[in-house]
Amino acid sequence: MCDGANRLSRQLPFDVLFADKRAMSSGLQLADLVARPIGLSVLKPEQTNKAFTVLKKKFNCDGGRDCVGSGYEGMGLKIYPPVESEKPR
Repeated sequence: MCDGANRLSRQLPFDVLFADKRAMSSGLQLADLVARPIGLSVLKPEQTNKAFTVLKKKFNCDGGRDCVGSGYEGMGLKIYPPVESEKPR
């Protein structure tokens, strides 16, 4: 992206900045809180996951506010790489 491979086709002046682990980043703490329930919903969809039940209402949905909690796959929740099978790679 910074080398010009972006939609503007020009170099961007961004540098990678690593913060100290003791920096107490609230954004990173929030990411840590939501990552596990989302990951478990993908890896073990049959397992009860109360945290994900709450989180899925927060994702951007295909039908807007009328479809809160559904239609978020591929829109508000994108999984990379796509889950093809449960076989080890």
